Amino acid sequence: MSSERPDPDALLAKVERDEAKARRGRLKIFFGAAAGVGKTYAMLLAARERRAEGINVLAGLVETHGRKETAALLKGLAVLPHQAIEYRGTTLREFDLDAALKRKPALILVDELAHSNAPGSRHPKRWQDIEELLDAGIDVYTTLNVQHLESLNDDVGQIAGIRVWETVPDTVFEAADEVELVDLPPGELLERLKEGKVYLREQAQRATENFFRKGNLMALRELALRQTASRVDAQMRDYREDHAIRDVWQVGELILVCVGHTPLAERLVRAGKRFATSLRANWIVAYVETPELQRLPAERRDLVLRVLRMAEQLGAETVTLSAPEMSTALLKFARERNVTKIVMGKPTRRGWRRWLLGSVVDVLIAEAHNINLYLLGSPRPGSLPQGEEVEEAPVLFRKPPPPGMNDPVNRRRHTSYAGYGWSLAVTALCSGIAALMRGSFDLANLVMIYLVGVIVIATRYGRGPSVLASVLSVLSVDFLFVTPYYSFKVSDSQYLITLLAMLVVAVVTSHLMSHVRYQAKVAGHRERRATALFAISKELSASRSEEEIVGCAVRHIHGEFGGKNIILFADEEGRIVYPVGRKQEESLEGCDLSVAQWVYDHNELAGLGTNTLAGANAIYFPLAAGDKVLGVLVVQPANLRRVFLPEQRKLLETFTGQIVQAIERVRLAEQARTAAVQMEAESLRNSLLSSISHDLRTPLATIVGSASALIENGSGLKPEDRRELSRTIHDEALRMSRLIDNILDMARLDAGAARLNRQWHMLEEIIGTVLNRLGKRLEGREVEVKLPPHMPLVHVDAVMIEQVLTNLLENVARYTPPDSPIEISAEKSDFTLTVEVADRGPGIPRGQEEQLFEKFYQVDRESAQSGVGLGLAICRAIVESHGGYIRARNRPRGGAVFSFTLMQDQTPPPPLPEEEA
Repeated sequence: MSSERPDPDALLAKVERDEAKARRGRLKIFFGAAAGVGKTYAMLLAARERRAEGINVLAGLVETHGRKETAALLKGLAVLPHQAIEYRGTTLREFDLDAALKRKPALILVDELAHSNAPGSRHPKRWQDIEELLDAGIDVYTTLNVQHLESLNDDVGQIAGIRVWETVPDTVFEAADEVELVDLPPGELLERLKEGKVYLREQAQRATENFFRKGNLMALRELALRQTASRVDAQMRDYREDHAIRDVWQVGELILVCVGHTPLAERLVRAGKRFATSLRANWIVAYVETPELQRLPAERRDLVLRVLRMAEQLGAETVTLSAPEMSTALLKFARERNVTKIVMGKPTRRGWRRWLLGSVVDVLIAEAHNINLYLLGSPRPGSLPQGEEVEEAPVLFRKPPPPGMNDPVNRRRHTSYAGYGWSLAVTALCSGIAALMRGSFDLANLVMIYLVGVIVIATRYGRGPSVLASVLSVLSVDFLFVTPYYSFKVSDSQYLITLLAMLVVAVVTSHLMSHVRYQAKVAGHRERRATALFAISKELSASRSEEEIVGCAVRHIHGEFGGKNIILFADEEGRIVYPVGRKQEESLEGCDLSVAQWVYDHNELAGLGTNTLAGANAIYFPLAAGDKVLGVLVVQPANLRRVFLPEQRKLLETFTGQIVQAIERVRLAEQARTAAVQMEAESLRNSLLSSISHDLRTPLATIVGSASALIENGSGLKPEDRRELSRTIHDEALRMSRLIDNILDMARLDAGAARLNRQWHMLEEIIGTVLNRLGKRLEGREVEVKLPPHMPLVHVDAVMIEQVLTNLLENVARYTPPDSPIEISAEKSDFTLTVEVADRGPGIPRGQEEQLFEKFYQVDRESAQSGVGLGLAICRAIVESHGGYIRARNRPRGGAVFSFTLMQDQTPPPPLPEEEA
């Protein structure tokens, strides 16, 4: 174990994770390759052991599938009754989540983690039930087969030829506190299947012929073992990170292939692939970008890009590391990832250069403890196949050279020459300044002037020009300021020490400043990428439509990668089409839709700089969410290196991931809105049809019956009977007319077709008109009107307010006893008018005060009272159109009060003189 001090940030993160876990219950998954391996049996055995320790264990839901051995283990355990759910005429047994939360045991057993709950349950999936149990602090034991993991769904489908629809997100499996593998060889499992210990004999026969073939079971078993091993490896890495362990543990093979800009890189990748295949191990291809490598010509850097892309195609994970020293970066990465083997080329330095400048291989051999190194030798000249020694990366990433610069090499040389020229100029400037200071300052102070010049050159131009400036500075001091003057001879030996120290300090300073310059450059690139990612994430999260998302994406991709781009979507027939009316300066026009269609259909990268349809003039990226492709991103960059550099490629992948999430979010929101509208429309349609069919059928039947009686027996009826039948026909026709008027009024108000005609009116007249109209309907009731004295005029639409009062009073007449009283009162303030209609009826059921004002809502739909449930809804629509609100409440001593408040923000006009009135 290393003695290194753990990272404080890592320790803080670990403490936070531990605190979060302490508040949650612990999840243990009994994991197997297929049904019948004994997961439920092992879970029950473990539960009985916990019960023997005094733990409160509850069997929430255990599926025994008729296995006697499994059912026997349930004896002695507390069993939670199942919840019965009716679905399509069948009673389904489901896990009772609420009962489990109410009992809150220390440990609960919930079988079959991937199970889909019956419609009507709180959660659609059982793993969501388990999440709620864990959040409540309850430990959970559950079971899971490998084919139910979401990430393995496609692989299992290819192996077994059967699509598994019940899946569990991998995050649930990864977040489990403990996973116990329950393993059984395929031969023994098939034997159990034949004996009827897995399924009934008829089901077992079909299973053997389909899913439970020996080859399938072997493949599923390997998948289960690999998943368990991968989980254990992740736990081991977390443990090493938490305890700051830097030594490599040889518990599993992980190969690191180190490549550079040499022609040997491709041979290293191929050798690493063969090595990893022979060991059945994972492998990583790493490239370390040091300050020296950044100064390489573009063709040499393009070679590295081609090698990394080839490694990705061969199945390797690729990383690009940035560090001043290659050996330091490789060692740190290898220890963090627990690499066991490193493959790299033999050192190219020989003799004194290797002794003086060192070698990465020598450093790794000395420092890489517990890591095996494998060196690949370079072939002798002439031994490579024809053309391989001179093969270079294709010049795909080269920008057109500006006038006067034939290629990138000349441009870099031009920059280097400029740096050396500035070294001469700065050294001459420092000499002039020091000459002015001679006689007034000591030699040590003059040396500082030169060191400042060295730092300036190192900061601006790097190591080579700064070393030249260091040497020139020492020679200038010796020549100009050390006796004998204007000679390189030194009269006093102490000046030799001064000049030597000055040279060492200048060279070390230039070296450190070049490293600082490199680190600042790397930090600047990282900050720029982080800022770009934050900006696009923030803007995408605020986008509310696909048009906004596309505009944001096109703009940010153009700003980060240059060139032009566009996002293409498919039409209803699945054909990629060019967007209509979407014009942006950064948008790409005229891209090849046939290439985009191929990318959309195959979910693969294609276009310029790739191995598929490379003749295209742009790069085509699929915007995929899992197996579903949402669209195609087409990028025509100004420089392909800005897209295919590993860091830039990862940034673009992050961009596309954010874009895909935003598009999915918008589409899901639109689907939810559409579904809500459809459900609301369906509910309104059903309510309307139900109400009309009930409330129109009764008066219509009465009218038909009365009319038939008049026609068939009109001459034989007494006059009073004919009058009664005529009155019945008239009353029922009026009743139907009111129902239809209510429906039409509601439709007009919902459509916004109703216009207010607000005038100044006396409230007494409005109330009196309504009472006169409803005189017969309110016959036998005591109606008391309480208005304040000197009630001012009110600014309302009198016709509509009369409709409100009419509906409220008809509602009272319909649902209260015939002889019960009614009270109408009003109160006027400076800015509001409140009118109340109170009764002494049965009141409003608790909790339904707001629902009364919804369309087609009726407290008792089976009541004999007629109506479609629109009267109060019309009242609310009219009051809200006046800028007010309406409420309902129960009276303390029985009955209900309906009150509406209208805004009165205008001053009533002064009363007219009597002679004018």
